[in-house]
Amino acid sequence: PSGTLLATCSRDKSVWVWEVDEEEEYECVSVLNSHTQDVKHVVWHPNQELLASASYDDTVKLYHEEEDDWVCCATLEGHESTVWSVAFDRSGERLASCSDDKTVRIWRRYKPGNEEGVACIGTDPTWKCVCTLSGFHTRTIYDVAWCHLTGALATACGDDAIRVFEESASSDPRQPTFGLAAHNSPGQAVTLHCSASVRRTSVEAEPSRKKRPRVSFSRHMSLMARAVFPVSFLE
Repeated sequence: PSGTLLATCSRDKSVWVWEVDEEEEYECVSVLNSHTQDVKHVVWHPNQELLASASYDDTVKLYHEEEDDWVCCATLEGHESTVWSVAFDRSGERLASCSDDKTVRIWRRYKPGNEEGVACIGTDPTWKCVCTLSGFHTRTIYDVAWCHLTGALATACGDDAIRVFEESASSDPRQPTFGLAAHNSPGQAVTLHCSASVRRTSVEAEPSRKKRPRVSFSRHMSLMARAVFPVSFLE
């Protein structure tokens, strides 16, 4: 968020953090080798110097600066195959991850002394999976984007479809357990339902006055397109 740091990831299994100086020259200040396989994606926290990465080793890792060096501060495990992308929500308290296992997982950060009683080690927060979106996608989910204006969640999938999810108005993000996205039963804390599913089209979502996504559709130039890879909201 400060604009002074740049993160890159590579098939060499590493994440590099670069710092820009006053002359706009970039210098690598840290090489992180926490992953055991290709690193597919990196993303910065919206308002803190916290970095997340997704990898072929089925995990998400989080990094922060500690004593003038960058270190891995958390490993999120739960996906059963390659994690392709990650995205923070507007507050930075939740993180979405998408995977080759055809699911999207929602992780929430719990700080030491939290009311829910989620255990933390020392002063470091704990990230816990609080919701799994399954049953919507039939192939690999390559990308996920979390709109910071509307709260909508979009996925790009290998089944040629883009899906847009919205959080239920009755959801309570403070509860430690969440129901599956495909259900909307009483007592489940967070439920995301699919509000739009688009095939062989491009999607652009913009905030309306009611702060709900307005989705417009346009045909791709080529109907030969298959897997949808990047997806992004206009902020």
